[in-house]
Amino acid sequence: MEQAKIVVIGAGPAGIATAVEAKVAGIDNVVVLEKKGHICDTIVSLYHEGKRVDPVYRKMKVEPLGVLSFDTETREEFLERMKKVVEEYQLDIRFWNEAQKVQVLDDGFLVQTGGGLEIKAPICVVAIGVFGKPVKPTYPIPKEVKDKVFFALPKEPLKGKEVLVVGGGDTAAETACFLSNDNKVDLSYRREKFFRINPTNMCALEKCCDEGKVKLLMGTDIEGLEEKDGRVLVHFKDGQDRVYDAVFYCLGGMTPRTFLEGIGVEFDGNKPKVDYYGETNIPRLFLVGDLALLKGSIMAAFNTGKKTIEGILEKYGDLVK
Repeated sequence: MEQAKIVVIGAGPAGIATAVEAKVAGIDNVVVLEKKGHICDTIVSLYHEGKRVDPVYRKMKVEPLGVLSFDTETREEFLERMKKVVEEYQLDIRFWNEAQKVQVLDDGFLVQTGGGLEIKAPICVVAIGVFGKPVKPTYPIPKEVKDKVFFALPKEPLKGKEVLVVGGGDTAAETACFLSNDNKVDLSYRREKFFRINPTNMCALEKCCDEGKVKLLMGTDIEGLEEKDGRVLVHFKDGQDRVYDAVFYCLGGMTPRTFLEGIGVEFDGNKPKVDYYGETNIPRLFLVGDLALLKGSIMAAFNTGKKTIEGILEKYGDLVK
């Protein structure tokens, strides 16, 4: 069993910011657990090559509070930036170690990982985000078509296919535009008009539609899927059926509630209960990033790391110094 001052679960922007702020504050022996073999998995998995990474959500004003900040840049530039941050601050990130169990002890927490690690620490910070668990449709996805249904862009790009993208937010718009470069794309949204797409993505989507690369299926809702001749037959609630080579769901992410409730975290509706510093009802257990925010952004996630370390020093400084 290893001992640490702080164990951080998740090596995304919020988790990395928390570890950096701890280092800057003079807190040594901070261990970051990451289930994948790389940092910032949401960016790696959900952002296509060259995609723009914005510091804030839909022009929200979020001033940086801590060490980390950035301006709009590409996916590759942002990932390179974060790799340099990890190197500069010599962060101790344990890859391929998904936290499977967090046991609350009298003097802290015992975190057990799928990689076989057991780490005990007086402070635990959960930074796993929400996109690790994508929202899935309410109807079942038949096993016969599971290899043709996606919740993120595949590693091997599709070319020359008929593709359906489902969703009405920025990710759906960006995915549709990206796929339309090499495929015929339909975009299905259950409402009659878009409400959640930022102006930049809306302009790009309209351009794709004007060029005939993307066809909008507004006010359409899907009833179910089935296999047909090696493709995906999509049943819409209005009675029409369409056949595609692949279906992409861009329905957002959901809070990993089961994991948090298993630790003992209390919820207020769908949101975990946290104070200003991100501390939950369990003393010394903190949430950062999207878990602690009503509407997240990368800059806001950075800031939660700063605030959480401030709270830890203020309330539990004797445990980490």
